[in-house]
Amino acid sequence: MRERMTSALRFEKSSIEDFWALNDVSFEVQPGESIGVIGRNGAGKSTLLKILSKITPPTSGRIVSRGRIASLLEVGTGFHPELTGSENIFFNGSLLGMKRKEIESKFDEIVDFSGVEKFLDTPLKHFSSGMQLRLAFAVAAFLEPEILIIDEVLAVGDAEFQRKCLRKMGDVSKSGRTILFVSHNMAAVQNLCNKVIVLDSGSVKKICPAAEGIIHYHNLSQKTEIIKTASHKPTYVSDIKIDSDTVNVCTFQSTSFSTEVTSSIALNNVLIGFGINDIMGGRLFTLFSKFNDQRYRVHVGKNIFSVRIDSLPLKPGIYTMEVYVGDGATVYDYYDRGFTFEVVAPPTIHHHSLPDDSQGHFVLNQEWK
Repeated sequence: MRERMTSALRFEKSSIEDFWALNDVSFEVQPGESIGVIGRNGAGKSTLLKILSKITPPTSGRIVSRGRIASLLEVGTGFHPELTGSENIFFNGSLLGMKRKEIESKFDEIVDFSGVEKFLDTPLKHFSSGMQLRLAFAVAAFLEPEILIIDEVLAVGDAEFQRKCLRKMGDVSKSGRTILFVSHNMAAVQNLCNKVIVLDSGSVKKICPAAEGIIHYHNLSQKTEIIKTASHKPTYVSDIKIDSDTVNVCTFQSTSFSTEVTSSIALNNVLIGFGINDIMGGRLFTLFSKFNDQRYRVHVGKNIFSVRIDSLPLKPGIYTMEVYVGDGATVYDYYDRGFTFEVVAPPTIHHHSLPDDSQGHFVLNQEWK
């Protein structure tokens, strides 16, 4: 009111602009499903979870939920800074609709998981953000809600706590309860969720299996980046492809990686490299023409370079690829803008007989006697 009165006295026109954080979003989540909500910053993910948690009412439309909902949206949400850690467990549990006896029966498990036993009698305002997160997650997960809604808060915790949280969410999912999980950690989404909702600019772009959705999410910005690059560099990566002997890219199959390089000038002694990364961007291996002491000439126009390997050693999962074009001294283009591909198990081998996440990325040909 004060701002409007001041503006009126100054004869200023108030500028009010409507912004729809979400627009025409509609989907159903069935009991027992683990759903990942992914998208770029500003896509509307956090707004969606706040509406589902009934923190923010929708401008139009409605949310129909059946079952008790526990939300973990921001560190400290549902806690009181002046209360002790112990008091906040009961306080937060009551906000989630739990009875005192129910909280008491889970109290020891909550404390043990959170690891803040020494500080239970300390006011919460003296807890670090990581300690608050541990306690908040433990309360939300162990009080057994039918629906667990989690935003990107796990990024606050250390690596070991993140692993504990993911294991616990896996247990929650297996017990038949529903999880909605927002994260930029695609490895966590891939491991925890069987389906994803891809948001972009407030709209649902895709609802599909997790692997397909993660690839779609990565490729949302890829085409735009290629177009941007084309107008700034005389030589640039204009396309990337993967070809396999089978319909899908499979573990153990002969596979070729190729790139199209478009150039407005002729170049000599050019090296081509492919970097294969895990979903978090960690380098797994590199295919580089330099390793074979091979250099090429780039002609004006489009050029295609490829490399073939006899047996792809990657286990089933989602991977990203980077492409290098240069002569060793000068980098003409380095494409690191999120080309994503999926490796699946070959038809002759059951998926569960291949390594899990604790056993590494690679599957090597082995002969046992």
